[in-house]
Amino acid sequence: MTERSQTHIRFLIVTMLFVASCFSYGDRVVLSIVGTDLSHKLGFNALKLGYLFSGFSWAYVMAQLPAGGLLDRFGSKRIYGLSIIAWSICALLAGCVGFLPVAIGFTALFALRFVSGIAQAPVFPGNGRIVAAWFPTAERGRASAIFNSSQYFALVVFGPIMGWIVHRYGWMACFWFGGAASLLLSIVWFKVIYGVKSHPRISDAEVSYIEDGGGLANMDRNLGAGANPNQLTWAAVRRLLSVRMLVGIYVGQYCITTLTWFFLTWFPVYLNQARHLSIMKTGFLVAVPALCGSIGGVFGGVVSDHLLRKGHSLTFARKVPIVLGMALSMTMIFCNYVSTQTVVILLMSLAFFGKGFGALGWTVISDVSPRNMIGINGGLFNLIGNLAGITTPIIIGFIVQKTGSFNLALVFVGLTALAAIVAYLPLVGTIHRVDFTSTAAERTVS
Repeated sequence: MTERSQTHIRFLIVTMLFVASCFSYGDRVVLSIVGTDLSHKLGFNALKLGYLFSGFSWAYVMAQLPAGGLLDRFGSKRIYGLSIIAWSICALLAGCVGFLPVAIGFTALFALRFVSGIAQAPVFPGNGRIVAAWFPTAERGRASAIFNSSQYFALVVFGPIMGWIVHRYGWMACFWFGGAASLLLSIVWFKVIYGVKSHPRISDAEVSYIEDGGGLANMDRNLGAGANPNQLTWAAVRRLLSVRMLVGIYVGQYCITTLTWFFLTWFPVYLNQARHLSIMKTGFLVAVPALCGSIGGVFGGVVSDHLLRKGHSLTFARKVPIVLGMALSMTMIFCNYVSTQTVVILLMSLAFFGKGFGALGWTVISDVSPRNMIGINGGLFNLIGNLAGITTPIIIGFIVQKTGSFNLALVFVGLTALAAIVAYLPLVGTIHRVDFTSTAAERTVS
């Protein structure tokens, strides 16, 4: 650390989290962009494509708790960096599936997406840990919203690029492009990311500002085996599940993530099949609602932190954007009653903006996690939330296969936004940091 005037290294750190998360979501969304072309080449129907969409999430969900434990044990920089390298290799190999016989194409691609899900499991729990360490409470909403907005901005960037690549070179080239770009990202990651007190360019003034404001700057002070008495155990998981507030947050995240996975998987297919847009035009048009979601994501965090600085309670500051955002997301249901493509994009843009505005789950997790269990709690939170990554593609695929229409699918997704509101209002109760060293803190809060 240096003695010079206050630096602002934490903003470089959150920028790196945003970029890394964009690449992670870019890898996840590539399958939806190439879905129509890939289905034609490999002979997949809607239900089979739905299962393929869900392949990533089966592994992603199962790996969340081990990933959280690894993050708490060995630190975010190392585990996250290895994650980037691993998913890059999976993407490069996925692009080679086109050279295999069609009969085994589905199995091979499903297996690679499955492994990629394992590889990417540390990304968002790692984001949550890094933000909890690097940012004071009053800035945490904005910081978390910035990296969380990556899920929308990834479509803004990668949608048009992948749409053009698949139109010009075919679906395999999209995976090769994503894998190569992510490998380059891993080099940048290891050069940029450090712990708060180990960063070579941070000032003492910034460290003090972070610590005085509630940042957990000493989180990774003692890494390695035996360093953390609350490493991953089933007892630790049961302890977390015993807190009603946390359970409500988990349920709310499942509902919110249902919207995420609709946008990441079936939304481009919806535009292509239900609204009869070309693949290349779909790639460009998905960027419009996605940009709105990205703006909404950052704006939601700014509003939340503003309410907190104005003296409102943490509970009020976090819940208001979530409830308003989820209510706005329900506007997607009105797409069933319009025929103009421009109006459809407008409604989806409003829904995307609302989803981003209300997606403060990772901010809340940074606020409430026990100090020495942030990785594990983030993993459990992301595990339950991303069960939606398994159920949503399959449910929508089943609905489309059975009805030949996306109408009921949009109703299903809209109603989960309503369920998120229910979870955060009566179930979550007062938002506070859980402290298992105090008996009183283990009680659920009404």
